[in-house]
Amino acid sequence: MIPDCPLDRVSSAGNAAGTGARIALLSRAAREEIETVIRRVEKVETAIEAKFQDYFVAAINIPNAEDAFPNLEAALAAEPTADAVTHRAVDDG
Repeated sequence: MIPDCPLDRVSSAGNAAGTGARIALLSRAAREEIETVIRRVEKVETAIEAKFQDYFVAAINIPNAEDAFPNLEAALAAEPTADAVTHRAVDDG
């Protein structure tokens, strides 16, 4: 998912699950903290949430089909389209 913020503030977390697993295996303090946090986690069953499917389908679009994403729209508008790149290559050729 791409948040609507300046894209220079977005970075990849990489293999966060693998890193977390290594931390948990190597650190007793980290395992204790994980166990504490897990007790506060609230599970939401999306399959029974009435509006989840609507929100999910809208969010699949980039930018979101319903919510304004001005940062992402500006970034997409600044990128040359495939047609523009093709025409430039033909014109330069």
